[in-house]
Amino acid sequence: MPAREELPSTLRRSSEKAQDTWSKTHDAAVETYGEGERSHRTAFASLKHSFEKVGDHWEPKQRKGPSDAQAARGYQDPPAQGAGGVDANASKEHLMAVARKLDVKGRSSMTKDQLVSAIGRANRRETARARQK
Repeated sequence: MPAREELPSTLRRSSEKAQDTWSKTHDAAVETYGEGERSHRTAFASLKHSFEKVGDHWEPKQRKGPSDAQAARGYQDPPAQGAGGVDANASKEHLMAVARKLDVKGRSSMTKDQLVSAIGRANRRETARARQK
């Protein structure tokens, strides 16, 4: 099944470039691995190289590259837990700006790791809210 027909909801709310990145990688992964979870994980890994999740959609990252330590290690089966689309390798200033955009409470006193976790929670909350509409 072509990836465009099964785009995750967060990608449907994202830019055409983000959709293209995920779709092309997913279609290529299906040819290699077959339809299923591994193809989806591969497509998201590719997406996270250039985009980060902000709320209920994906936005371009300031610089390309792995978004967290898990992404830098590469494929593992079973998959290890990553940062859920948050660019954990970004500067604390960038994470503060994303947290401000998502109205994360208490952000000014948080460490970088705490910001990553709080942004992840805010992203999941915004995605759930968007799916209810």
